[in-house]
Order: sequence, then structure tokens, then C-alpha cells
Amino acid sequence: MSPVVLDVDVVVVGGGQAGLATAFYLRRAGLRPGRDFVVIDGEERPGGAWQHTWDGLRLFSPATYSSLPGWMMPPWDDARLGFPPRDHVVDYLTRYEERYALDVRRPHRVRTVERNGDGSRLVVRADGLEVAARTVVSATGTWTQPFWPAYPGTREFGGRQLHVAGYRRPDGFAGQRVAVVGGGNSGAQVLAEVSTVAETAWFTAKPPRFLADDVDGRALFAAATARIEALRQGRDHPGVGGLGDVVMVESVKDARARGVLVARPMFTRLTSAGVVVDDGSTVELDAIIWCTGFRPALRHLRALRLATERGRPAVGGPSGTRAVSEPRLHLVGYGDWTGPASATLLGVGRSARACVDEVVATL
Repeated sequence: MSPVVLDVDVVVVGGGQAGLATAFYLRRAGLRPGRDFVVIDGEERPGGAWQHTWDGLRLFSPATYSSLPGWMMPPWDDARLGFPPRDHVVDYLTRYEERYALDVRRPHRVRTVERNGDGSRLVVRADGLEVAARTVVSATGTWTQPFWPAYPGTREFGGRQLHVAGYRRPDGFAGQRVAVVGGGNSGAQVLAEVSTVAETAWFTAKPPRFLADDVDGRALFAAATARIEALRQGRDHPGVGGLGDVVMVESVKDARARGVLVARPMFTRLTSAGVVVDDGSTVELDAIIWCTGFRPALRHLRALRLATERGRPAVGGPSGTRAVSEPRLHLVGYGDWTGPASATLLGVGRSARACVDEVVATL
């Protein structure tokens, strides 16, 4: 079957939180969803990466501090139930795109973005869909590119290995010996869950830095905002990094109380039976869960041969989101290099607005 062919002003690639925030500002600027701009998403249903995270994942902030532009996340009983769970976020994103009639086209997984023959347009080629546009906003996030570090003996290990991208719930590890690798929030939260049913060991490349119990995403966003202002004034500011890495959500506090929130130095290699630690002894394991982060999902941009900076596409312009070597391309929501706190629900709105302001000014 021949693909549907469209020609619009703007294509947004990705229908998760970054894509929806961008679409909101495009609509508010007067561009019509489905006619002047189109959002293309590879998922079967709304919710972005949130629908694929582990069942027990919770936000680091109250619902009121976890909202996209235009519409607050519906309330959640934080005092009684803790911060909002994953399913609350998925429901919010689903209702958000319905509320603003953003006409997200799915499922169409984008394979490539390339220049057309005369260089006048960028062409987005997806499964069953082809769109020519004056501007493309890439908002594909990182979830589909899990990072697996290379350690000697990785292929020798006889137990189960999975990345946190493939982890869903702890019950499948009941009674086992499980290593959790990674000192960030995902590592701490997964350790907290799995340690309720299994014997666990937590390995981190450096000692984890725990935030104070009363510090959550609200303080993190305030720190990111302060860093933006400081950099604007030519001053340095540590931003979020100055506060710590691990937010003490209730499950992590419980793990601390049970005495399992204790990190060990990273092992040196894997064996068929487990891992070898720094004193040369072996810790026998049945499974390893790698909570080692993600990389930007940018394979669809390879044909553009973008200039890079520290291994990532170089961005700049008034918005800080425009690709340096292809001014018709913007990147939104990939982390601080495309805008401070832009990989968060609350923070991405700021980058999306700046991006759209620049895009509309060039149309």
C-alpha cells in the first residue's frame, strides 16, 4: 500500500510529553492540527514512554508540579497515597491530547528525516505515512535507546539480564539473588521494589547522593530555573546537580528503613555464576537489572548528517533547540542540552514554548 503523503508547515516527531507540549504551543500560535502541523507517533496508543515503564513507578512531585502547559494534571491524593503513579500520568497525557484535539497520527514509526531533492523541504518518512514540511521538531525522547554498559564477561553470565526498560514488577524475582546496577532514581526505586521479594545487591559506579527527605521535584525544578537565570546573567550555577541524585520517595525510604539501601562499588567483571567484586570474591546471582540510563533516540535523523557536539547534535538559536547544521530542525525534550529540565513533565513546556516561538517567527 502506498503511504499517505502530506505537506504541512511543521511536523512533530513523537507524541509523548515533549511532542504534546510542542503541539500545544503550535496550536496556541494559530497553526491548525492536522492541516498546518501534524504530530506523528510510533506508539499504538497515547501515553508516550510512560506506558512502558515499570508498574510501580511514581512521580517525584505532586500532580500540580507535574503538568504540561495549558492544563494542570488532575489532582491526586498525595498525602494519603504518595505522589502520582505511572497510570495517572498515562491517563493525563491521553486526556491532554484529546482536550486540545491535537490529531496525533499513530501508529506511524518514523524511519528517517531527510532533505527533498531541491532542498526546499524536510521529508519525514514513516510506516504508512510520508510528510513534507518546512520545519521538523524531533521529540522522540530516550526510552527506546536503553544504555547497556560493557563489562568483561557479560556474555558469560548464566542468569537473567534485563535493562530497566524491560522491567515491570518484582514478583518474577521472588526468592532469587538479584543485582541492581545504577545509582540514580531508577536504580533506587527498582532496588526498593525487588528487595521486598528477593535477596539484593546494589552496585553503583560512584556512591549515590540522596536528597534530603523533604526535597522533591519542586526543589529540583526551582534549582533548574535558578540555573537558567544564572547562566543568562553570565554566572555559574550547579543546578539540579548541586542537590543530589536520588529523590527519597516512600518506597526508597522504606528500603532505607529495612537496611537494603546500601550501595557497593561497581563489580569488575561477570562470570557464569555472578559478578567479581573489588576484593576478588564472587557474588553469586540469578539475575541482574541494569538501571544504567538511556541515550537520545535519534536514529531517524542520521540522513541529515548533523554536526555534533560531545557526541550529540549541536543545537543553538534563540530557543536553544535549533540544530546548528540544519536550521529547519529542532530538538525538544532530550535533557539539559536541549533545555534545562526539558526531559521532565513540568520542565519541557519552557523548551517547547521557546522552540515554537522561533519556529513561528521563521514560517
